[in-house]
Amino acid sequence: MKKVLALLLVATMLLGAVAAFSSCAKKKDTFTVGVCQLVQHVALDAATQGFIDALKAEFGDKVEILEEKGDGTPATCTTIVNNFVSKKVDLIMANATPALQAAANATETIPVLGTSITEYGTALGIDNFSGVVGGNVSGTSDLAPLDEQAAMIKELFPDANKVSILFCTAEANSLYQVKVVKAELEKAGITVEECGFTDSNDVTVAAQKAAQADVIYIPTDNTCATCAGTIDGVIGNTPVIAGEEGICEVCGVATLSISYYDLGKTTGEMAVKILKGQAKVSEMKIEYAPAVKKFNATKCAQLGIDTAALATKGYTAITK
Repeated sequence: MKKVLALLLVATMLLGAVAAFSSCAKKKDTFTVGVCQLVQHVALDAATQGFIDALKAEFGDKVEILEEKGDGTPATCTTIVNNFVSKKVDLIMANATPALQAAANATETIPVLGTSITEYGTALGIDNFSGVVGGNVSGTSDLAPLDEQAAMIKELFPDANKVSILFCTAEANSLYQVKVVKAELEKAGITVEECGFTDSNDVTVAAQKAAQADVIYIPTDNTCATCAGTIDGVIGNTPVIAGEEGICEVCGVATLSISYYDLGKTTGEMAVKILKGQAKVSEMKIEYAPAVKKFNATKCAQLGIDTAALATKGYTAITK
């Protein structure tokens, strides 16, 4: 009987060892991550770099990054993420709303993290969004307090009676920002004119129209970001309050903006937790970055705006 028990004990130990070995064998220590960035411009580039740096800091050479930049169209994003899915990547990072929408439509199993997304409920068609997307999607938001951005216009230009909002009508998150900021400005007694354009071919005409107001507001808008130089060339001396730093650096006076590098880094840290099995993407809340007030010293000098006065109000200069 003792002999039988001994044999059973040995068999149990061997089975346990096999199970442990099998478990270890299944545990991954190398990963492939696909990065789909809608288009190349300063803000999105910074977010992608922050994301990659966070992954490399944790995994080093054990993570392979497949980085693809689109041409600004949803169709190209769809092609990119479908390629990632066919390669069975371990995670997809989608930089900007059309990239996120493409990734969410392409897979229900591979974890997807968005970054540079203004409002996930709007981007993904979720009513009464609670802060958790669920399923295989989560990420970070670049949404700065829109009411405070609207208040900046009144603070810096108290005599302004008319504000134009310049934005791309094809970007869902821009439409969301326009709605909120317009309501805030109208509550303050300011007349608001929407100057929307469909794509980069129409931006010059829309910018010329916007320049007829006292102040222009440009939300966080990818098409405006890529066309910031064109906008600057046609608006003359009409001051711009921008929704993000990259646009402000080219054609704006001031902004209440987040750091896109830090936003991407936060997204990368979320990815690390998912890949290491420390968190489930379905349970991860959307994360945000703090916003800071900044001014474009060159543009302020051109328009005769006192930067010392801005500094006393908590603004800091944009540094390249």
